[in-house]
Order: sequence, then C-alpha cells, then structure tokens
Amino acid sequence: MTSNACPAEGESIVYQVRLPVSTGTLRLVSRAVRQYRVEVRSRWRKLSDLQCAVIVLAVLRHDQRPDDLAAGYGVSGQSVRRWVIQTIAVLARQAARLDRALHRAGRGGVQVLLLDGSCIPVQHPTGRHAAERHYCAKHKARHLRVLTLTDQHGRLLWISAAEPARTHETTQAKRHHIPARLRAANAAGADLGLICDRAHTRLDDQRDTNPTVITGRRANRYYKLTPADIRANQLLNAERATNEHAHAHLKNWRILTRLRHGWARRHATTLLRALLVLTNTEINR
Repeated sequence: MTSNACPAEGESIVYQVRLPVSTGTLRLVSRAVRQYRVEVRSRWRKLSDLQCAVIVLAVLRHDQRPDDLAAGYGVSGQSVRRWVIQTIAVLARQAARLDRALHRAGRGGVQVLLLDGSCIPVQHPTGRHAAERHYCAKHKARHLRVLTLTDQHGRLLWISAAEPARTHETTQAKRHHIPARLRAANAAGADLGLICDRAHTRLDDQRDTNPTVITGRRANRYYKLTPADIRANQLLNAERATNEHAHAHLKNWRILTRLRHGWARRHATTLLRALLVLTNTEINR
C-alpha cells in the first residue's frame, strides 16, 4: 500500500504569537544589535536589525527554541544563538555595578535599599559534584542563586553574579563586601540603609559601632519574641514585599523558567544583567 501524503518534515509551518514588550524595549534591543554590528565592523546581515531584535526578544520573553525561529526566518539556528549572545553582551554592559548603583541611589534621594536572594532553576547538571553544588535545599531542586538590590518602590538597581544555590545568601553578600561598600557610599554623602530578611542577621560586621543592615529579630531556645519584636518583624516584612514584586518582573522573561546547560554554564550572569536592563526599561516606560 502506497501513500501520497507529503511528509511534514519537508515543509516549515509558521505560526504567529504575540510578543508583549513595549516599543522602548524593542528600540533598545535594536540599538544593541546595531551597536555590536558597528563594533565588529560587520557590513551586513541576512536580516535587518529590527528582525534580529524581534528574534532575540522572542527567545528571551517566550523561551522560543532558536532552531524553531531560524526555520521561520530562513536562517540557521547557530546564527540565532549567536545574535542572542551578542545582544545580551551589549545590554549587560549597561547594567550598573554595585558601587555605581549605590552612588546613584544616594544621589537620587533613596534612603532604604532591600537586599534579597532569588533562585533560578537550571537543568540537572552533569556530574555528581556539580549537581550537589547546585542543589537548593529550600526548593529541593537544582538552582542558581543571585542577590538583588531594589529600592522601596520595587525598582531593580543591581544584580549579582550567578552562583550555585548551595552558596548561602549571607556568604554571597559577604563576598561582595556589601556592608563596607554601603558605609563607603554613606561616607561620600549618601544616607542609605539596608533591609534584609532574618537569614542575614550576621551580615553586618559593625552592627554595634556603625550598623548599616536592618534585620528582624529571631527567636531561639533562650529567647522568645516579645510582642514588640513580632510587630517590628511584621513591619520589616511589609517593606520587603516590594522585593518580591521586582523578582516577579524579572522572571516574566520566560527564559528563566529553567536555564538549559549552555546558558547556566557560560552565560548566566551576562543574561541576568541584560534582563535587568530590559526589566527596568519595561517597568519605567
């Protein structure tokens, strides 16, 4: 018995989806594509800068597979991957580092900063040692951990380098010398205070002489929380709620739903800093 049906693999079936980003975000990514092309002195590409920007945003926003997008535009999947990596590298350079973020916050009249950690799911790493380093006891899965600084309005100011989730948030904050840099910014004219959750009770190394970190009170076997301590913890938790809104805006980029091996190993920090710039563009439009 013979069949005259044409195989579906020989034809590309293209469908349209909505890309929920603002015009400002599209222009920002288009400028990043054009800037990289000027830097490397590339004379032309098969697609225009606007089309490349749409492809990059589709990968970041909807986590579309590069090979699927490449088939729809008549280019190779490796070209799409290369465009995404080049664009996020240009965008990541626009993200403020910690000292500059503290300086901008102090100059802008911000008085309260919020420090919190966020976990990014990743695919199961290859190897027992790597799997153990990425294991998050809170979520019972493999994650990367980042620290974020936001203001009291929920605007993301800074994001740290991505590290395996086995690293504690306080250890990660101490590696960045956040209390010392905060005191240096205050000495330069800023008036900044830092609010953290109760996991950072030992973060401030000068809490008796020159405190800069505000945390809630923790109970233990020798001390029970008083009603005043409970009320103070509730007020601090209410202030920290805006931090969760900032993380929710960041994770609207669905590529962070679960980072695949290539992103998690080589480009996680660059990707997160680029998404910080895009998130601020989306929120502040």
